[in-house]
Amino acid sequence: MGDPVWILLHILVLVYWLGGDLGAFYASRLVAEEARPAAGRLAAASILMNVDMAPRMALIFAFPTGLALAVSRGWLELNFQWVWPAFAVAVVWAVVAWLVHLKAGPLGVVRRMDMAIRLTALAGLLGAGACMLAGWIAAPLFLAVKLLLLALAIACGLLIRRALAPFGPAFAKLAAGEAGPAENAAIRASLSHAKLYVLTIWAALLAAAALGVYTPA
Repeated sequence: MGDPVWILLHILVLVYWLGGDLGAFYASRLVAEEARPAAGRLAAASILMNVDMAPRMALIFAFPTGLALAVSRGWLELNFQWVWPAFAVAVVWAVVAWLVHLKAGPLGVVRRMDMAIRLTALAGLLGAGACMLAGWIAAPLFLAVKLLLLALAIACGLLIRRALAPFGPAFAKLAAGEAGPAENAAIRASLSHAKLYVLTIWAALLAAAALGVYTPA
């Protein structure tokens, strides 16, 4: 596998991340529309949750594909053998993410595993980016910035979860046909609060893509 393969995979990460996010964002607006029949809002929520798996997978595989590209192009002085453990960790994380999505297995355990992996990835990206900026790891400046942008995206994802905390109970009432003004307000407010973090992720993705376009070959 050479440069063209890693370039393609890294581009696909951006395509599915941003494209999936746009689809989920539009579906969230339909979920929040109180005038829409409950059945339509439930269908939109189902679409949202399924489409959202594309950007989740893209986030997970952004680092290993980027690492492979950086090593293959000589931007990072690292033995290529280290790329395969990075992909192995990403596959494990992807399996955990799908278990959470499908509500399979011991849900409490897999959710804690997912959170632990996200926090570890966030700390690792921040640490690696800071070390590159400080000159402790030899790497181009754009590579350090891209790591920090990925860390920002992960942090925003965690903040989105926090913003959507009231959504779950309110949506359960909607699914049971018991949603009133309070539940509709909670759904609308939680989705509105999450919007800022979604837009920040989009800005981070576009910035990372711009860095990729204007980097030396």
